[in-house]
Amino acid sequence: MDTLIDYFATAQAWLFEAFVGPLVFAMGLGGYLDQAFSATEWMLLGLLEIAVLISVIGPLQRWRPAEPVTDVATIRTDIFYTLLHRLGLFRLALFFIVDPHLDAAIGALRVWGLPTFHLDDIWPDVTGHALVSFVLYLLVFDFFNYWFHRAQHQISWWWSLHALHHAQRQMTMWSDNRNHLLDDVLRDVFFVFLALLIGMAPAQFVALVALMQLSENLQHANLRVWFGRIGERLWVSPRFHRMHHAIGIGHESPAPRAAGAPAVLGGCNFGVLLPWWDMLFGTADFTLAYPATGVRDQVEQGRDYGQGFWSQQCRGVLRLLGRA
Repeated sequence: MDTLIDYFATAQAWLFEAFVGPLVFAMGLGGYLDQAFSATEWMLLGLLEIAVLISVIGPLQRWRPAEPVTDVATIRTDIFYTLLHRLGLFRLALFFIVDPHLDAAIGALRVWGLPTFHLDDIWPDVTGHALVSFVLYLLVFDFFNYWFHRAQHQISWWWSLHALHHAQRQMTMWSDNRNHLLDDVLRDVFFVFLALLIGMAPAQFVALVALMQLSENLQHANLRVWFGRIGERLWVSPRFHRMHHAIGIGHESPAPRAAGAPAVLGGCNFGVLLPWWDMLFGTADFTLAYPATGVRDQVEQGRDYGQGFWSQQCRGVLRLLGRA
């Protein structure tokens, strides 16, 4: 892992010196070189991920699709979301808008006595073993990811934003980043704080984000694939996650309700990388099926979640305010 990190750092430095740095100076933004260097890291990571999408997951979708492609326009919108996030544009905006406030909050916590803590110090005998340390951080992140995701489904105002992600009826490998930007800000701030609280090194954080994002791309792929009876219980598969996006099943409580009564928020298969938390907390659904995806009120009542990027973002705000 250390070797991979060194290769990545070398590539980041070359990309910054050859392209990003000169562009920043040409735009008269020399005072933002630190932010630009960080953005270069995310851009390089995104370029590598997009290469994997196109060369590996794309052919898998064509080999064994879960459903025929009938709406190319909505996939183009999802591609825009992916490029916005994976090329570092969203995070660059966070650097200027959110990071100053985040740094001030962290500084205040330090002043109030927030201790410096490293998760892998709990097991001193594994300190220095990067892979073991990485697995420990992965487990912690995935546990909190499960509960974060579950909260998105069970808190009404939060669901009004997260529902945009579930309103995609033509789910593909590009659908992972189809989120409301306010929802993404909440997620990024939460997990940056978590990384700081458990003492996660920046390089390990970037590596974990890369693993999570590629795995989530595979989970959202238009792919009729499952990992077998054992594999399904070890890692989240496209089949497992598709059940999470199934109309009604993935975002409603299975408890019976009176005719005409509104559905109770809930759902199943909230795990991001590991299905273990769903199994442990009773939210796993291992039904071997590839159901249609979407939100019930979108399908049955014609609720409009927007067609393009801006309409989807605007309608998300209107839902949050109770006006759509």
